[in-house]
Amino acid sequence: MNAAVPTTVERIGEHVGQTVQLQGWLYNRRSSGKLEFLIVRDGTGFLQVVASQSELDPEVYERCRAVTQESAVRLLGTVRADRRAPGGYELALTDLKVVSAAEDYPIALKEHGVEFLLDHRHLWLRTPRQHAIMRVRAEVTRACRDFLDDAGFLLVDTPILTPAACEGTTTLFQTRYFETSAYLSQSGQLYNEAAAMAFGRVYCFGPTFRAEKSRTRRHLMEFWMVEPEAAYVDFEGILALQEAMVSYVVGRVLERRRPELERLERDTRLLEKVSPPFPRVSYDEAVRLLEGVEPLAWGEDFGTPHEVAVAARFERPVFVHRFPAAIKAFYMQPDPARPEVVLGADLLAPEGYGEIIGGGERIDDYELLRQRLAEHQLPEAAFKWYLDLRRYGSVPHSGFGLGLERVVAWICGLEHVREAIPFPRLLNRIYP
Repeated sequence: MNAAVPTTVERIGEHVGQTVQLQGWLYNRRSSGKLEFLIVRDGTGFLQVVASQSELDPEVYERCRAVTQESAVRLLGTVRADRRAPGGYELALTDLKVVSAAEDYPIALKEHGVEFLLDHRHLWLRTPRQHAIMRVRAEVTRACRDFLDDAGFLLVDTPILTPAACEGTTTLFQTRYFETSAYLSQSGQLYNEAAAMAFGRVYCFGPTFRAEKSRTRRHLMEFWMVEPEAAYVDFEGILALQEAMVSYVVGRVLERRRPELERLERDTRLLEKVSPPFPRVSYDEAVRLLEGVEPLAWGEDFGTPHEVAVAARFERPVFVHRFPAAIKAFYMQPDPARPEVVLGADLLAPEGYGEIIGGGERIDDYELLRQRLAEHQLPEAAFKWYLDLRRYGSVPHSGFGLGLERVVAWICGLEHVREAIPFPRLLNRIYP
């Protein structure tokens, strides 16, 4: 095998007519007379390998007939272009060696229940559907970073263990921190604000944790967020940044991951309409729109049915803005023209996927922030460092948080966000 050109399934088209070496795992096998058709995966894709009894050493052909699903294999063969083959290429096998024979594989090539698949998530990830989703997820991650890097934002890593709440105390995971308590981060935002006062434009990208007792298809206990924060950017400026970023991300996936979307049977027609400016609906207007559909009293927060009902009126993501201050986080800037509402907005994805971004302008006045901390019954001493940002060169500033799994679920057309992360953490599940 040493004389062959090492390659991957992803780059197999570069080697038509050449003898190549592949290494991976057997995903599936079927027989047709004196031919064995092996579907091999290597992490970059899936490839059909044709083993002909008349062209192979008998021992090699018997290995092909006996190799079990998900055995690790090394293959030698000649690359052929074939429009009928998955991906347009296939490998005419000349040799196969079994690196490690797999035992009876628990995930058969048939329908399984969701709980069974989640119990075997470590193996479920090997399937073509999950492969496609993870490729889209990686593209969304890279697109977010490329967009922000090119826009002059600096990546700043924020703590996972924090001494205080960011979004509220009812959804915190608490842990011991030597002789005191700490909490798993709900958001990197507060620390990002400090970094923005040092570097101007920053973002963090990492895991966040919410102890929400929710079983909806849009909730995870552990999820990833990208959170930009920018000094000297007002409410209108941060909405424009969100529009540009979401449009860029969707466009990148359509450009680079269309084969994966096709594998997922995703109808991309609405995704292709995602471009700024996005429609905007005030909270007041939304309450009126919901009359007779999903009634909501003024001052109540949106639930899933309300988000779905509002978004259903639009083919692109829609901003719902200026929520009542009483139902938003303590750091949200009140609207100067109407202090009972805040300069904040949720971006709702179409097709029932709900909120994918929350953000807005932050309070930059020291006394007002102290007042809001008291109203939310949060200990001022725990936020002394955060208040300091308003004492030493405070400026108007804004930011937002984009939930990675919700964006991936929307772009891929997934029924549940549990497939949008490699190992989901749900209300009733922390295994595997």
